[in-house]
Amino acid sequence: MASRTANFCIDAHDPQAQVAWWANVLDDFEPGGDSTADEAELRGPAGRWMIFLKVPEPKTVKNRMHICLRPVDRSRDQEVDRLLGLGATMVNDLRDGDTGWAVLADPEGNEFCVLTTQADAAGIAKQ
Repeated sequence: MASRTANFCIDAHDPQAQVAWWANVLDDFEPGGDSTADEAELRGPAGRWMIFLKVPEPKTVKNRMHICLRPVDRSRDQEVDRLLGLGATMVNDLRDGDTGWAVLADPEGNEFCVLTTQADAAGIAKQ
């Protein structure tokens, strides 16, 4: 028997602010559960997905695990621009024309990637 993912926990200084920010990033997710100053969760179509837990120490090194986002209804570059407008910061721009990705950080410095669209990844020509 294998294990299944229950949720992802992410350390945060302000769990509720992180949940609110990520709810703006992920359009099919919303704050859920009984949020407190110490713990807040983001729920998606399959239930609990991300839980932000309050910790006293600041983030000091690169994430060992991160989220990769693939835009659905806009291009990778449009999604990067939208997320920067929401308060993300550019960590490493590895875009090269229609290939590559951008590494961004959320308002507390947690890195995540924005990949090309599914069509670009599959090599489907643009109409």
